[in-house]
Amino acid sequence: MLLQLLQHKYKRPGLEFQLEEPWLRDYNNNKFFLIDGLLCQIEKHTSALTVVYRDHISLILQECHDCPYMGHMSEDRTRESVASTAWWPKWEKELIEYINTCEIFQKANTKHGKKYWLLQHIEEPKQPWETIIMDWVTGLVPGGKENFNACLIIVDRFRKSVRCLPGHKEDTAMDISLLFWNNIISTFGVPKIIISDRDPKYTSEIQTNLYYMLGTKHAFLTAEHPQTDGLAERMIQTMEDILRGFSAYGM
Repeated sequence: MLLQLLQHKYKRPGLEFQLEEPWLRDYNNNKFFLIDGLLCQIEKHTSALTVVYRDHISLILQECHDCPYMGHMSEDRTRESVASTAWWPKWEKELIEYINTCEIFQKANTKHGKKYWLLQHIEEPKQPWETIIMDWVTGLVPGGKENFNACLIIVDRFRKSVRCLPGHKEDTAMDISLLFWNNIISTFGVPKIIISDRDPKYTSEIQTNLYYMLGTKHAFLTAEHPQTDGLAERMIQTMEDILRGFSAYGM
């Protein structure tokens, strides 16, 4: 989509004769050049970037931040998307201003209290789905035929792959156990370690008995002991932000 937009919107015949200073000076000094009618530049460690005209900047920002598959992501992720394709003067400053005025991003990325870390040291997994971390996300805009408004997010700490299982805020510990069994255990096998916070949905008698029968260790997250790199935990927060962004579209 973005490449097509660049190809069809930005070609201007005789472009090198329309440039004004200081761009014309930079063009003559080989800082800019034409590729198939597109004005481009090359920054360090990047491929050719198409120079965006002022009247199309908003289209680029919308494509790299607002569209549903981008999920109103963070400043860093949006910057990566823009920087891989396009360039214009002071683009990073304008990108920050754009994100700061995005109502959906501000709502979806509200800080949710303390950051949580592992209470005890957990050894690194040696194979996929041996150790997982999960979180129950609520407060989403109802969507789908069944009006799902919650989601069980599960991250495999080995591959850092993610599974998002839709549910309802009112789901019980039994409902979540069945969701976990039917979608994770039946597909990937029994994990050795499950990491979560102390939500009653994870610490109920049903869950405790299930972990005991499976021979699975249950480790907890805490706000007081930052003893892990937190990568999987950050993925949980990222997925939560994406889901809240998507739910704003009623997806």
